[in-house]
Amino acid sequence: MASLQHQPSRDWKSEKAKKQARIKEIQALRVLRKAQIQLEKENKGENGGSGDGGSLPLSEPSIDVDEYLKSLGLQPQSDTSIFTDEDKSPALASDGSNLHGKSPATKAEDFQRRVDRLTVSQVTQTNIPPHEVVAYAKETQTVQSGPDHRDFLTFDDGQEEESLSLDHRHSKLPPGILRHGMPEVMEVTPALTEGEKEISKMKEEEKLKVELSEDEKEAIALSPDFQRFVLRAAKIMERAISQQLPDILVDYAKSADAEDEREKSATKLSLNRVFFDDKWSRNRCVTCLDWSSQYPELLAASYSHNADAPNEPDGVCLIWNTKFSKTTPEFIFHCQSPLTACTFAKFHPNLVLGGTYSGSIVLWDNRLEKRTPVQRSPLTTSAHTHPVYCLKVVGTQNSHNVISISTDGKLCSWSLDMLSQPQETLDLAYRQGKPVAATSLSFPPGGINNFIVGSEDGTVYSGCRHGTKTGILEAFDGHHAPVTGIHSHAVPGPVDFSNLYLTSSFDWTLKLWSLKESKPLYSFDGSGDYVYDVAWSPIHPSVFASVDGGGKLDLWNLNNDTELPAASATVDDPVALNRVSWTESGLHVVVGDDMGKIWVYDVGEQLAIPRSDEWQKFSKTLTELKYNQTTEDFDMSSNSSR
Repeated sequence: MASLQHQPSRDWKSEKAKKQARIKEIQALRVLRKAQIQLEKENKGENGGSGDGGSLPLSEPSIDVDEYLKSLGLQPQSDTSIFTDEDKSPALASDGSNLHGKSPATKAEDFQRRVDRLTVSQVTQTNIPPHEVVAYAKETQTVQSGPDHRDFLTFDDGQEEESLSLDHRHSKLPPGILRHGMPEVMEVTPALTEGEKEISKMKEEEKLKVELSEDEKEAIALSPDFQRFVLRAAKIMERAISQQLPDILVDYAKSADAEDEREKSATKLSLNRVFFDDKWSRNRCVTCLDWSSQYPELLAASYSHNADAPNEPDGVCLIWNTKFSKTTPEFIFHCQSPLTACTFAKFHPNLVLGGTYSGSIVLWDNRLEKRTPVQRSPLTTSAHTHPVYCLKVVGTQNSHNVISISTDGKLCSWSLDMLSQPQETLDLAYRQGKPVAATSLSFPPGGINNFIVGSEDGTVYSGCRHGTKTGILEAFDGHHAPVTGIHSHAVPGPVDFSNLYLTSSFDWTLKLWSLKESKPLYSFDGSGDYVYDVAWSPIHPSVFASVDGGGKLDLWNLNNDTELPAASATVDDPVALNRVSWTESGLHVVVGDDMGKIWVYDVGEQLAIPRSDEWQKFSKTLTELKYNQTTEDFDMSSNSSR
């Protein structure tokens, strides 16, 4: 509470007397004013009609106020008690007289105007604090282990005496002190370790969890986003689990065993792994194999129908990954017609093309969460009406087409943007004869115009897509049964062998051809069954692979031997091998059988990797083969003439 401020003592009686004197002076002025008004009226009555004036002249002397007050028995006050210092100074009138020389009316007006001024007076203020009711609350305080979290009373130096005075309620209270002066009792939080904090946090999170109903769980499980997430996560986990770790027990200080090294180098062909899916590839014949140009570890395989599963799709295309040790396909595509061919879109790695037994072309996109084709060509007479046995993508990044051949005697060119109808159609007929029932197709390395096809009648044809002469240009007779496979030489090197190509046939033979010769350069007759496919090595000029109906894989090296294969392997199951393909590195060869399995074999470096003189040796080998062929033809002609 603030202390009282003591003001100096005043003489209240003198103040009262002054106020009463002022009141009397004002009353006297009013009486004087009334007397003046009455006097003016009387003067007007006496001087009515005269122009001398209706009021007293200002120059005449007026009644003295002080004398008038004395006549009434009042003692007049000094001007200092009413007027300010400014009014005490002589105010000159226009006639040179001062304030005391003015008329009574003028003095009354000046007095009335000056008495309205206000003055500042001092006011004494006293604060009386209200009476407070003190209440007490009882709480329980427990002693906890750990650091002390209690608050201590602290006082500021400048307010210590004031807080202890009687008016401490109006000062600033320290923290933890209530208004009634008693300390506030707070609950002490116990100290927790990091583990206890984590447990507490987990308990709080569990409280916030909302249990879903069975219908809500089923709706989430069937949502496309959830299924996409599960499939993606499953693929990643499968890759991580199936990944083979390096041998951690290898001893680098131990000298290498020479015998083991010789055995390893002598192993020219060994089984690496088998791709098989019990649901999608069982009892289905592998009809085509193709590798991705952007991801060399991805292998596309097309399958025909499964006679034991009539409710399953007839055509299936599986994308396998040779980089990881997983046993399931990366992507699964299918359609309603058996597949006879498949290929990756060379310049669009997300697109996969398929040729069907019904004659249509189908297109899949692995970026979409659907296994059915996103595009399909219609079954019209302007396109294929027979099975499509081969698909090739030719051209450049900015200008490329998909080429398809069929046994209906047509070669069609397609655009990936529109499969509703082919851009070009070329009738395959030799010398205006019957249409060529093409079963296989091959383009020379880098070629988009010239092509080679094998037919059902065993004849090999060369043709041209554009130019002055289009269609079938030449025929090469050699096989006595349908041609099952054809492959052009595409190994770059110091010597160009792009004019060479190999063919396989149901007549149990393989033949080596040259576009410069009308007859085969050499015939490999050592097979004991139908030869279904043949393929050149991508890195060795004189090595190629072939497969037959007896489940046998043969690797040939023409620089070493032309009569017998350099290495052979037979699959364990009694199946026929339909297709063969090399990896881009040339160190692995892949074959597919008629029961849905794909066998991956490792090729020994001694056989797979060429030496620098292999091209020259292969050139000499070809010269010897041509000479031997000429000698045989001469002997046959001599015997026939006899």
